Amino acid sequence: MAEVSDAANAGTSRSEEPISDFDPKSMRKTKPGLKRLFLTLSVLFSFVLGFPFLWKSVEIYRAPLPFREIDHLSARLDSAPLLFPCHFQAIFIGFNSKSSASADDLQSAISDRVPKLTSQTPHCDYTISVSVGSDAIRAVDFDRGDDEAVDELLESALGGSAGERKVYSVVVVNRDEDVRAVVGKYRHAWISGRVSEAEAVSRVAEIFVKVFVNGGKEEGLIHGEFMPVGADGRIVLSFNLLNADPRDGVYYDWDFQKIEETVLAPVIDALRPISTISVESQVLYHTPKSSFSYWDDKWSSYIFSTKELPFFVNSNEWHLDTSVAAGGSYIPSADEFPLLLQLPNGEVSKTNGFISPMWGGVIVWNPEDGGEFADSKHPVRHRISHQDLEKVFEVFMGQLRQLFGLKSDNVFVGASGASRLLTSERGFTLWELDVLSRKHTCFNLHSCATTLGSLSKLVQSLPRMIIMDEIGKQVHYSLEAAKLAQINASLGVSDASAVASRQARSLAEDAFLHPSIMSISYYSFEHCFAVYSPFFLPVTMHVLLAALREWRRYKQENRKYLAWKTKVNKAS
Repeated sequence: MAEVSDAANAGTSRSEEPISDFDPKSMRKTKPGLKRLFLTLSVLFSFVLGFPFLWKSVEIYRAPLPFREIDHLSARLDSAPLLFPCHFQAIFIGFNSKSSASADDLQSAISDRVPKLTSQTPHCDYTISVSVGSDAIRAVDFDRGDDEAVDELLESALGGSAGERKVYSVVVVNRDEDVRAVVGKYRHAWISGRVSEAEAVSRVAEIFVKVFVNGGKEEGLIHGEFMPVGADGRIVLSFNLLNADPRDGVYYDWDFQKIEETVLAPVIDALRPISTISVESQVLYHTPKSSFSYWDDKWSSYIFSTKELPFFVNSNEWHLDTSVAAGGSYIPSADEFPLLLQLPNGEVSKTNGFISPMWGGVIVWNPEDGGEFADSKHPVRHRISHQDLEKVFEVFMGQLRQLFGLKSDNVFVGASGASRLLTSERGFTLWELDVLSRKHTCFNLHSCATTLGSLSKLVQSLPRMIIMDEIGKQVHYSLEAAKLAQINASLGVSDASAVASRQARSLAEDAFLHPSIMSISYYSFEHCFAVYSPFFLPVTMHVLLAALREWRRYKQENRKYLAWKTKVNKAS
């Protein structure tokens, strides 16, 4: 019995031997639980899963914009200027002697002369053809002295276009008389008189370039942007009749509706491809000028000089709309009647009118019967006659032409001589409308490219900017209109290209000035992070640190348990 008892005691001592080696700091007998780790990771995952919802809640809707097409449009306009195909046709009559040059020689001479007169950025891709003699032109009587009739005959004989291509013609008639040059109201000009071939080549090239291409524009005319055409391609012409002081006993009125129907309607119709024009009028009273005038015995009139023009318009009394192109007919008071504008050379102005920057055209009109009513004791209402109104609006039309960058008179003086310019009842001749269409097409396309380029840079610099679908559509339509304008320009369809370029500019401006862009203050992503981080960052950091700490604790406790299990397994 003693032996059995000793053996049992020996086994018991061996089984309890690992227990005596247990270290609580590095071992544990039970497996660590996952409850704390699961709860901590659940909180962490809830934050992680909630982040996409938070990001979605602050997401900004941005319609896709064609940034590459916008950059391509700007680069194309900068690298390759827009060129309209123009065909120049010269016809020489009376140069049939043996010493006369052939048509090929004349064409070569004109082709060499034209590039020397062309500006650095031409608007035309020209071709030149020359013919010596023409049966159709021989039937035209240049001795009639009626330039209007000659112009009509040339139009019926030559026409002004070949399909969609514009054809500009100059007829040179060598005859025994003084040289005179006339530019018609269509696309024709003629030079008649004793002229040599060299002189004829020089004058023909000058008319082609300086008149038909550049519009006869000279130094001294108004430069810069054209007529204040709005971004939507519209112009509002506001005509004002200004009575300086009706208390003198007389005030004037006008029948504007009749002058609008007879004078302005053809002008509005002619300029329709370039701009949509609307007209308004008003009669104002008690509108004195701000400048001073003095009596001049030489002219027996009151005089105001060109130095006083910046102060002539009285902005406090003249209630003019500065957002439109205003024209004012100023009737002076009896205290300064008649009132004349003196030019710097000492002479008085024939039109008695001027253009005031930011206001428009102003005409000082001295009625012929103004002195008769000056001493009237009772107010007398007087209506301006239709003939006088036509004279006033002739001056207004000259000022309008100047604002469009054209000449206000009917004479072009070049290096080779002077040329008479026939006028049109529409205010603008056919070749002048071609010039305006070309210039406005180029201006509108460059303005469209600049506006879209600015919008592209703005959108890319502000990732938080809202871009509505309407803005995206306007940008796409603007690019399509610009592309159509370039196609029409390459085909020589100047009217259609002007209309398409106007649409392109209008849509680009509408996209850039969309209310959804202008009404919201945008901020960068860094600003958004700075706003939300004080709310979420502290809690997120605590949750993240707690999860890491719990994960480290679980791994440490699990190592303790594995160490105990390893020791038990070795002992058994």
